[in-house]
This record gives sequence, C-alpha cells and structure tokens, in this order.
Amino acid sequence: MQITLSNISKTWGVVKAVDRVSCTADASELLVMLGPSGCGKSTILRLIAGLETLSGGAISIGGRDVSRLPPAERSISMVFQSYALFPHLNVEENIVFGLKVRKLDPAERKRRMDRVAELLGLGELLHRKPAELSGGQRQRVALGRAIVSEAPVCLMDEPLSNLDAKLRHEMRREIRSLQQRLGITMIYVTHDQIEAMTMADKIVLLNAGRVEQIATPEELYSRPATRFTAGFIGTPPMNLLSLRDADVADWFRTHLAAGLNEGSLPSLTLGVRPEMMRPADEGISGEVLGFEYLGADSLISCRIGGSECIVRQEGKVNLAAGDRIRVNWPVAETHFFETETGRRWKSPHAAKG
Repeated sequence: MQITLSNISKTWGVVKAVDRVSCTADASELLVMLGPSGCGKSTILRLIAGLETLSGGAISIGGRDVSRLPPAERSISMVFQSYALFPHLNVEENIVFGLKVRKLDPAERKRRMDRVAELLGLGELLHRKPAELSGGQRQRVALGRAIVSEAPVCLMDEPLSNLDAKLRHEMRREIRSLQQRLGITMIYVTHDQIEAMTMADKIVLLNAGRVEQIATPEELYSRPATRFTAGFIGTPPMNLLSLRDADVADWFRTHLAAGLNEGSLPSLTLGVRPEMMRPADEGISGEVLGFEYLGADSLISCRIGGSECIVRQEGKVNLAAGDRIRVNWPVAETHFFETETGRRWKSPHAAKG
C-alpha cells in the first residue's frame, strides 16, 4: 500500500519541526527516514500514524486521504522505541491484546498468533512475562504485536536503539527479511546510517525538518546532492576540504582546473571518501594527528590546511602524531560542493571532457 506525504508541516509556536516534506513510499517498499537527532523524523512518523495533527499538507495511504482520520482508521501498525509492552501480561497476551480489544473471533486470533509465533520463533516464550525476556526477545514481541494486526503498513520508530551491537545486526536482517516475506510497506525511522544503508530500498535524509535528499543507499553514497549529505553518509563520512587552502587549490589546479578560468568558478568545497584516499609519494601534504587500528584496516586522522580528514588504509600503519604524509586519490572520485549553498557542483573534470 503506497504512502504519500505532500508538503506536510508541523509547527509548535514559532518552531518548525517539519517543514514542507514531500515523499512517497511505494507499495511493499522499506523507506527509511534518516537524520540527526531533532531533525523531525519521529514527528513525521507520528503525523503518518495520526498521533500528531498536521499544521499543513496532506497524507494519503493507499490513495485515500487520511490527514484528518484517527489512528485506528489508517490501516497501520507501529513499533515504538520503548517496546511499550504490558508488564503484567505474558508474551501471547501482549501480542493479541489489540485483537481482543477489536473483539476479533477467537479462532482467527489463534490463527494469527500461531503464524506470528512461527515467523518470529516465539513458541517457547509465549507464557513468559516481559521482565523474563532479553532485549532482543522483547523486540520480537513488539514486532509480533505489529504483525498480528495484518495491517498493510508498518511504522517503526528507532526500534533497535536499546539493543547491543550484535543484536542490532541480527534484528536488522530479521526485520528486513520479515518485511520482504510479508510484502508490507514499512517506514523506518533511525539516526543510525548503518541501519539505513543496509535495510532501505529508499532513504529520505532529513536536516532541520527539511528533506536534504531522497535516493537509494547507493546513490546517497556515490552521488550526494549536498555537502550535508556528504558529511553524514559514510563510515567515516566524506572528507570535505576547502579550496581556500593552498595545497588543496594546487591539487585542484594540477588535476582538474587546467585551462579553466578560475575566476569564474564559485567558491568550492572538495569532497573525497576516506577509503579513496591513499598515502602517496606525491599529493597533498598533511600532518598526522593520530590513527585507529581496526584490524583489517586503520583510520589515519590528519590535518590538511585548515581541515581535519580521515584516510582509510588496509592493515596497520607505522605512523605517529606529528608525522608528515602526502595523500592522493583518483581524480574521478572527487566531489564538489558550492561552499555558499552546499549544493553539489558539476565537476570541472566532467566539464572539460
């Protein structure tokens, strides 16, 4: 079932939490709302659910305008960050609670309960209380409560943030697999870009209540539309170097700007992924600030001009703080952003070709 947001806004007094956001989650798609804390992503989810009222714009689900409908009439289920389980009810009672409230036929309740227990591996836990469950098991119960409603749309508000790293990895795969098997439309809110990149069909990247970019994970990584996107996506994120720094400007002139009238160029920021940079005999000079050894590779922190950047290198490096190194990268892996607007700028290398 398709979900469409058309210029939706939410204000509290003079504060614009959501500012004219438009996007579409296609039927059976997993769309991730990604962004830093306070960017409006959870507010958008609550607006879709009907837990907050719109200040402007419209929301449609399955082609039906639900902007003024109560949550119960929107054909959705929701999984909260806090799990929101009833402590006095066991697992089975928690999962079917909503079906009992709706007075669903007992035989149909049992059919749905059995299906959910099989899907999520909860069969041996049905008579336990939430206090007797691990974090991952509680998350499965919260998922089961959403699935048992058989709603065509599922909303998830940072459901894995209370889990440790290993469990988050397992639950990412489990949620994605479940969404694909059931064919439901899912909108998933997170500030964790790893969750977004590994799970999403499409990502809506938000910044201060506005859409920064809507794209597939591959496009967000390889072709960020703004400087904000470049600095948010990637682990570590893209290095951003100012062409006002002499060494960076020299590299730019040598590799990309020959024959161009530099006076006609806008003020630019140059972007390079850490994994594309390499220590080299020739290149931009930098001062080593330190490094982190991660086993398979090392992250070298260095200062180039007035900017700090990260160089990702395989294996362990023999460097110390204060050492001087030179770094280089393939010309084709260079990104450019207008310093004033933050928007992506067409590469002068492409312009010459």
